[in-house]
Amino acid sequence: MIKNLLRKIFGPRGNKISAGELANKFDLELRGNPKEMVNGVAPIADACPGQLAFYSTERNSNAFKILPIEVLKKTRASVILLQKEQVKDAPKGATLLITDSPRGNIVKILGVIYAEKPRFGISYFATIERGVFFRKKRTNYVGQFATIERGAVIEPGVKIYPGAYIGRNVVLGANTIVQTGAHIENATIGADCVINANAVIGKDGFGYTRQNGKNVFIPHVGRVVLGNRVSVGANTCIDRGAMTDTIVGEGTKIDNLCQIAHGVVIGEECFLASGVGIAGGAVIGNQVLLGGHIGISNGVHIGDNAEVGAMSAVFRNIPANEKWHGNPAGPGIEFFRHYAWLRKNAK
Repeated sequence: MIKNLLRKIFGPRGNKISAGELANKFDLELRGNPKEMVNGVAPIADACPGQLAFYSTERNSNAFKILPIEVLKKTRASVILLQKEQVKDAPKGATLLITDSPRGNIVKILGVIYAEKPRFGISYFATIERGVFFRKKRTNYVGQFATIERGAVIEPGVKIYPGAYIGRNVVLGANTIVQTGAHIENATIGADCVINANAVIGKDGFGYTRQNGKNVFIPHVGRVVLGNRVSVGANTCIDRGAMTDTIVGEGTKIDNLCQIAHGVVIGEECFLASGVGIAGGAVIGNQVLLGGHIGISNGVHIGDNAEVGAMSAVFRNIPANEKWHGNPAGPGIEFFRHYAWLRKNAK
């Protein structure tokens, strides 16, 4: 009871919407009261009246656990998203939204119920130099103490939150969000991107040469180019290229605290978990999965659809469609054979 009260007071506030509206919007079968209102989503075991919950037996991966059917029978949620085979176990009086994929639809519903209210307008306390080009200024938001330098191009729907810095000649694509404290320069950012708090994009890379026994900095003249729908996590750094551009393909998602060095090329629809470090000149294919705290050496090529396990150190090229693990990283079967041999023969 206390936990639910605290969640209600301090948790995120949802937008009110009826079960009928959700059914129409997402093409769901409705059984019950179409006027039943919800203003939040909660786990099915904790849900209260006025909230929506879901129950599913889908197994999209081994990470998903199927809850006992008793939690569905005892839930207090006003609206339940579930599969047709579970309808018979739903509490009487609950309004049901029926679908083949509750897990897939709950993601869409969360986006509607917890959608941020639109923000528009330029704060009086923002610093915007002459020569900044807003394509459709009335659709933009710039928070207090944000800075935009001349030559920047801001497309429609862009939101720049307080304290962010947008350097000269940066392009921000339509509907992109730049969160508090992010720093962007020497970059072209695609549409529908999210740059999270304190990310740094487009600063010089760690490029030096040794001359006469001294480390000498190599001037960087490249840029960072992000495709559409790229997400960059908090405190992640993406360096500009020294001679060529650093490129991140469409739909790629980068977690917090990652480092992408100068001249790296990352393909489309990749996932980079927290702490990934990619050295200069590496090339990552499309739909690659990189686990947490992976280190990738200079110039390494990783093929399409490859997967690299967490804490691996990659010093050589990885072919497409393979799963590698370890330090130094090798094919998954090879890694687990070595591990099994060590366990068997360790004294």
